[in-house]
Amino acid sequence: MDQFLQENVLIISLSVFITVLFIMALWEVLGPKRPRRVKKSKRWFNNFALIFLNTLILRFLMPISLIALALFSQERGWGVFNYTDWPLALEVVLAFVFFDFAIYLQHVLVHAVPLLWRLHQVHHADMDLDVTSGARFHTLEMILSMLIKYSLVVMIGPPILAVVIFEVVLNAAAMFNHSNVKMPELVDKILRWIIVTPDMHRIHHSTKVVETNSNFGFNLPWWDRIFGTYIANPQLGQEKMNIGLNYVSDEEEASTLWGMLKMPFTQNQSDDYTMLRGRDT
Repeated sequence: MDQFLQENVLIISLSVFITVLFIMALWEVLGPKRPRRVKKSKRWFNNFALIFLNTLILRFLMPISLIALALFSQERGWGVFNYTDWPLALEVVLAFVFFDFAIYLQHVLVHAVPLLWRLHQVHHADMDLDVTSGARFHTLEMILSMLIKYSLVVMIGPPILAVVIFEVVLNAAAMFNHSNVKMPELVDKILRWIIVTPDMHRIHHSTKVVETNSNFGFNLPWWDRIFGTYIANPQLGQEKMNIGLNYVSDEEEASTLWGMLKMPFTQNQSDDYTMLRGRDT
């Protein structure tokens, strides 16, 4: 199986990405949750331009894939799972939960440390939230995230299957929970105990600081409930809440490739949104 995954991971990842993108984009057309503020074609062009740029840069700077690193770790006996003889299914589940918790902690960290928030604010400055927002991150934050994932793989030595499943699910979940889709309230309420739903994560993109610094989960919703960072509903309601950042009102800055790339170096109000200094205005 490891050989098959190594040879076909790109096909698997792209197939899932395109399928989920198509389904969520169609759902957004047929059943949108909120009206748009920015022209869709402009946002999509620039968000995809950033995604494409990030992909190229990561391929160039970090040519070693997580799968290759996991295989390398197995061959050298690195990581916790290389010292156990547990069933593959158990290791995959444990590795998935570990990775998800680590991503939750990373997300909290980029909201707590002003320097890291300057990078992460690019994700939050999107004036609308939809399926393309899920992969809209500054290039430097993507590099940081990859370095963290490298360290996690070396630390636990996960099965290759676990790495593939987590990466594919993480990308699919990000597109799902950032989507501008309407879902029956009862369905959303039930799903929130299993996965992070669009209504749950949308609160995290509110302009209100207390709501921005909540609902950090990407895949599993449990961490927010356990650590007290869960908010069930936005103060103004899902339809009336404001999306984005109070201090980023310029559409050119928020919705163009150049505006996103330079934002961490030009914004001097961003620290007010961090968890340690954040306050609603």
